Amino acid sequence: MCNQSVGLIQRAVEASGISTVSITLIEDITKKVKPPRALSVPYGFGHPLGEPNNPELQHAIIAEALALLADETPPPILKVVGTLRVP
Repeated sequence: MCNQSVGLIQRAVEASGISTVSITLIEDITKKVKPPRALSVPYGFGHPLGEPNNPELQHAIIAEALALLADETPPPILKVVGTLRVP
């Protein structure tokens, strides 16, 4: 699904009272659509959670995205990560 569609769907779901967060690969489109909460990652298409067979990195990305749900900053929130360090 494209970033623009997901962002628009997120806004509609949030309007009904359900919190959302997305992981985006195209920061420019996300900035224009302004979904409520998004994590921008530096990975290529088909790999939003990073390299295959790296569960530690994948868990770190998911944890970073879910942490946006606890952020009390008013939406839209766009967090950009260059690289994530895994424990």
